Amino acid sequence: MGAALAVIGILVVLLFILIASAVRILREYERGVIFRLGRLIAQKGPGLILLIPIVDKMVRVDLRTVTLNVPPQEVITKDNVTVRVTAVAYFRVIDPNRAITEIENFLLATSQISQTTLRSVLGKAELDALLGERERLNTELQQIIDEQTEPWGIKVTTVEVKDVELPVEMQRAIARQAEAERERRAKIIAADGEFQAADKLGQAADIFSRNPATMQLRYLQTLLELGVNQNSTIVFPLPIDLITPLMSALESSARGDSGGGELPGSEPHN
Repeated sequence: MGAALAVIGILVVLLFILIASAVRILREYERGVIFRLGRLIAQKGPGLILLIPIVDKMVRVDLRTVTLNVPPQEVITKDNVTVRVTAVAYFRVIDPNRAITEIENFLLATSQISQTTLRSVLGKAELDALLGERERLNTELQQIIDEQTEPWGIKVTTVEVKDVELPVEMQRAIARQAEAERERRAKIIAADGEFQAADKLGQAADIFSRNPATMQLRYLQTLLELGVNQNSTIVFPLPIDLITPLMSALESSARGDSGGGELPGSEPHN
């Protein structure tokens, strides 16, 4: 009797193990690639999956987008400048069957393809394009990598160049170039300002010439503005037009005084 119970217990345990090995639960973002006696038969999931114990084998495949950090790559640009470039790629599995059967390790293979393509594409670009045309290069990288991974059931959605490390000497040269460019623009802006100021001063001079009283009003306004500061010394130019009538009056008065000083009826001395 005891031996029979032991046998029944062993059978129950074996049945439980078989049932446990036959049941699989896949999440919403997972799919199961089923092999029966080594032959691909189906793709199942998500939810509850029943397998034939010992006969069926299942490989889980994650359908979520994978963030792949491309290791830093030493790249020689078209104009013979050595730079160190890092990038990131985003991809996901769109065909689990091909991702398992067409490539041994799709994650490693995608990483290697990304590194090779990064060196190849950036090596054809000049340094200025690498620094200023990131969007175009990112699009070109994404298209090339996606074409190479498409037979594996992999969709590369985005490739971004994260950082470009330049040699110290090149950084100094670029800094000098940027400084010279800023100085050039500053000189052009200053010259343009001088040109506009000269044009406005010419227009103001034309207005003043048509009405001389405006110049006197401008002098008075300038005195009012300078008078705010009590510690300032004002040197004020006086127009000669204002002095001429006064000088003429003084000369006339002087001549009249000299003529009226002689006695009536006196004769001038020889």
